[in-house]
This record gives sequence, structure tokens and C-alpha cells, in this order.
Amino acid sequence: MPPKTKSPEDREKLRTLILDAARSLFVERGIEAVSMREIVRQINYSATTLCHHFADKEALLQAVCDEDFLALASGMREIILIPNLIARIQALNNGYAQFALQHPNHYRLMFMTPRAPCNLDMTPIQQGNTEQDAYAQLKLVVQKAFDAALFRAELTDAELIAQTLWGAYIVLAPLKLHLGMKPGSTGQTSKHG
Repeated sequence: MPPKTKSPEDREKLRTLILDAARSLFVERGIEAVSMREIVRQINYSATTLCHHFADKEALLQAVCDEDFLALASGMREIILIPNLIARIQALNNGYAQFALQHPNHYRLMFMTPRAPCNLDMTPIQQGNTEQDAYAQLKLVVQKAFDAALFRAELTDAELIAQTLWGAYIVLAPLKLHLGMKPGSTGQTSKHG
């Protein structure tokens, strides 16, 4: 068995190891099928070590979700500063695809698992906070574009526009990856090949 961790850096490395192993197993086998014992075997540490970090599987799942959703929001922060609102909305689409490409297991767990992975009552993520919530970032951008009358006149509900775009981003990112497209590409081919 590996030696006990001592420094805060060692504890953080172990926490990351646990989260990565759990995420991978949750994606491969399904959340319900994975036990804490299986995660312990995967990381080659004792159950006691795991329990020092996470009280139970629900707490571990919540930590994985929180970390992943914060990582997504963090990756979008620069995008929401793009001055042109239309370019910003398009860049958000590409940002979701880029996140899926760089973090496929994160994305699969967040958006492609049959069970809703996060408990919003337990998360430290502040819903609506554009520093922590990628959907709040999208809503902010859509509201600004809506206020600037950049959408067709018959589109009268900024919230519905944001929900529609968000749904499209979530679906298109893995589709682009599955088809081997790079984020930012449209999937169209030129007449030259």
C-alpha cells in the first residue's frame, strides 16, 4: 500500500487521483454500477483513505460534478469577453466542443449519463454566478444580444433562446467529436474537397 500522504500537495494529488478514477468508472460502467470498493481497488489505496476524502459515493459523485462544471465555466471565461456578441455566441459553441475534446470523460459524465449527476442543493457552485456557472455565462451573452436586437423579431424570449442554444451546444459537441470534426468547423466541405 502506498505511504500516507503528508503535504497539502500530496493530499490534492490523491484527491485528483480519486476523482479521475471515479469519473472514469462512472462513465465506463454507469454511476449505479460502481462501488466505493471498486474505486479503492482502481487507485490502490485503502477504503479508509478514500473515506478521509469522501464520506460516501454521493459525496464523491458531487465532488466530481462540481469540479467538472467549474472547469467548464472556467474554460468559457475568456470567451464571454469577446466584444462582438454574435462571435461570442459562436465561440461558446466551439468552447463546449473544445471542452468535450479536451475532457471527454468529464463531458460524458456531465451531459451524457442517464442519471442527473449533480445535486443542486449540495453544490457549492453558485447558480447564476458567471464565474462558476457556464449556463449563466450563456444566459448573460444571450440577454445582451437580445437587448441589442440581434435576434429575429419573432424571437421574444431570451431565456428560451438561451435554453435552445445550450441544448444545441450540448448535443453538437459530442456529435462533432464523433464525426472527427475540430471545434469551430461547420462540417461543410468546400467544392475543392
